[in-house]
Amino acid sequence: MAEVPLIEVRDVSKHFGTVIALSGVSMTVWPGQVHCLLGDNGAGKSTLIKTLSGVHKPSEGEILLEGRPIVFESPRDALDRGIATVYQDLAMIPLMSITRNFFMGREKSVTRGRGLFERLDMKRANAIAREEMAKIGIDVRDPTQAVGTLSGGERQCVAIARAVYFGAKVLILDEPTSALGVKQASVVLRYVAQARARNLGVVFITHNVHHAWAVGDVFTVLNRGKTLGTFRKDEITREQLLNMMAGGKELEELSTELAEFARSDRARQPEAAAVEEEVAEELEKEVELDEKLAAQEHRLRRDGS
Repeated sequence: MAEVPLIEVRDVSKHFGTVIALSGVSMTVWPGQVHCLLGDNGAGKSTLIKTLSGVHKPSEGEILLEGRPIVFESPRDALDRGIATVYQDLAMIPLMSITRNFFMGREKSVTRGRGLFERLDMKRANAIAREEMAKIGIDVRDPTQAVGTLSGGERQCVAIARAVYFGAKVLILDEPTSALGVKQASVVLRYVAQARARNLGVVFITHNVHHAWAVGDVFTVLNRGKTLGTFRKDEITREQLLNMMAGGKELEELSTELAEFARSDRARQPEAAAVEEEVAEELEKEVELDEKLAAQEHRLRRDGS
């Protein structure tokens, strides 16, 4: 493994007025590693990736790029330095061709002629787009077809292939599998594994632990803008990750609160009290089941080693 990480986040905080979106977040991304960023909605995942990709500047803390402190002035600045972000909406125009979407904003790289006679070399651009898509196992017969005719997984792969082709060192993927079926998600996960094999650093943002576990090497869990912890795959189980994301502690506290409400409502509203007691019992069972599964997997890992 390289001595210097591709990108390092040190105690980064981001404030929007009185709202604290991030508080003391740290993480490190190495070459040839998939670093999964996990958290529920509102955990701060989007704010963190926008800070990494130059949309926001951190209020506190610092970002190091290959060991050197850096402040990105804009998303273009981050992209030029090798930080490519594939957002959930993909930033694609459905009615434009695959090739035009592939080179959108980078048309200068495939032009011919000079001055007034400079124009896009469509033959060369089509060949490059077809070749790069073939590298990830997607056969594009006609790169001039509208990108909107592709499946969701294929469009994700166009965006990822585009980022890699233009020299990305760190690939940030924002919920790439959230709106995809099982088959399409597997296509995206396969390409994430290929990006790791090419020695790229991949930041995989998701709230789906199963997808993260399939390709991840390191896992950072965010909750309300704070880091709950960073773990290598051999340091944590999938069930423990699920429990942290689902908020095992919060479920336990909610169960206690509902039980207390049920006791106070028993005399005045017996029907409501019965429902509250039932929900509290179910939550308590979920917490106990999570703890049993985590303990069982820990024993299996210990016995196996």
